[in-house]
Amino acid sequence: MVFKRLMQAMGVGGPSVETVLANPNCRPGGVLEGRIQVAGGDHQVDVEYVALGLVTRVEVESGDNEYNTNQEFHRQAVTGAFRLEPGQRHDIPFRFDVPWETPVTELYGQHLHGMTMGLRTELEVARAVDKSDLDAVSVHPLPAQERLLEALLRLGFRFSRADVERGHIYGVHQTLPFYQEIEFYPAPQYARAINQLEVTFVADARQMQVVLELDKRGGLLSEGRDAFGRFTVDYATLDRTDWAAQLDGWLRQSVQRRGLFF
Repeated sequence: MVFKRLMQAMGVGGPSVETVLANPNCRPGGVLEGRIQVAGGDHQVDVEYVALGLVTRVEVESGDNEYNTNQEFHRQAVTGAFRLEPGQRHDIPFRFDVPWETPVTELYGQHLHGMTMGLRTELEVARAVDKSDLDAVSVHPLPAQERLLEALLRLGFRFSRADVERGHIYGVHQTLPFYQEIEFYPAPQYARAINQLEVTFVADARQMQVVLELDKRGGLLSEGRDAFGRFTVDYATLDRTDWAAQLDGWLRQSVQRRGLFF
């Protein structure tokens, strides 16, 4: 009897949890829908709560060191406390809100190298270990994000990789504790002047801020350095701008100010 209570305290013979997504694809500002299937074990348990959390891998700089960590950045409670009898099945439908600033993981049907995203289900059982389940989620760009990325590809830029960095961008309003950088190899016409281009989107329901970071090549008499550009895209007026021409103009002005020419 004592051994059985010890095994129960360690979670042995306890409930299991599985999350079934109706569709693992979403966009920032959208929703993920599905149901959580909880199955009772071989003894009665009191479940304290069931919650969902969106998790991604974040790069953290600490002094001279860098490391990656998995960070939960949005969480929703699905149920409060309930009692689960032995062998009982409990299905819980859910609608999970995806934050507007959620990093993108897919582009034109291709996974962005360097990105991970998952929906974690947590079931807390009184006097026992947590039961959790992690399901992969694919986040596709907003139409406005897609238009700007498409403009860069039309200019000849090639996707390199993407990552998520902990911190805040100066002068940009963020609700999440990190931001995504999508990195591109330079188009041939800019290759003599820049090493790479990094793009960051910080979106909300009406508009998005776009931050461009340009890693410039150094010349014979100058050192390479980064240049920053920042502008706001209003979703309502998105179609009134030739984004390829807009981006090309900013890039050319930026490198020419440093005396680097094409």
